[in-house]
Amino acid sequence: MEVFRSISEIRQAIARRGGGRVVLVPTMGALHEGHRSLIEEGRDLAGEDGVLVVSIFVNPTQFGAGEDFEDYPRTLDADSRICEESGVDLIFAPLAKEMYAPNPSVKVIEESVTTHLCGASRPGHFSGVCTVVAKLFNIVRPDVAVFGKKDAQQLAVIRRMVHDLNFPVDIFGVETVREDSGLALSSRNQYLEAETRKDAAVLRQALLAAEEKFIRGERSVRALVDAATNRISSVGEARIDYVEIVNNDTFQPVEEIQSDAVMALAVFFDGTRLIDNIDLNLKDCLSSLD
Repeated sequence: MEVFRSISEIRQAIARRGGGRVVLVPTMGALHEGHRSLIEEGRDLAGEDGVLVVSIFVNPTQFGAGEDFEDYPRTLDADSRICEESGVDLIFAPLAKEMYAPNPSVKVIEESVTTHLCGASRPGHFSGVCTVVAKLFNIVRPDVAVFGKKDAQQLAVIRRMVHDLNFPVDIFGVETVREDSGLALSSRNQYLEAETRKDAAVLRQALLAAEEKFIRGERSVRALVDAATNRISSVGEARIDYVEIVNNDTFQPVEEIQSDAVMALAVFFDGTRLIDNIDLNLKDCLSSLD
């Protein structure tokens, strides 16, 4: 495994590896078992003859004022060990000055999928995500890119960008990896004290409570959101940013579930913002009642 800091070096290293499939797993580092699952899926997709590239870059343009850019964990040595154990061929770990020219004036903006959820709560966030991912696609030129389903909106945004801008990249989503408590793995979980981390498991419990009502036939978004928010509110330290149900394609809010949907939430625990989601698919619901 090799680690590269410059765009020219990573391009040369990929070219030297031959003509196999190139798979990219974009990350911001602070890797955990959830990332490992993405990397292992990437290794399978690349195959023996392909090239698996993991990017590790804490992207400044997707952080807003007052967010945790400066404090975000940077653990390249530990990340490199996980990558090597998981079969990564190349790590691309650039500095910000390598990724962004002085005074950049071009960025990528998505104007539909991003109008709600994290797009509304974090103005400019998804422009930063789209811009850096577009740059990574142009630098690495992958055949396949792997993303986690924990951030369902981000995955939908990337899929839309690839479709609308004709990137020759297949996007592969990987299921969320969870702690035993049900809490979705996140690099930000390490901000939490042990007791708060235990409390944060209420997020998964809230989603499952809503899913149970949905499976039993409830289609009112208000009733399902109430089921989730009531469960979250039972934990005094939890501060809800949003709990919403949106169409799973457009990510626009719905009032009644008439097609496949996603319940997504963002909740603060002691200043740490955590996200999670669950699919509310009509076909799965009908199957469970057979």
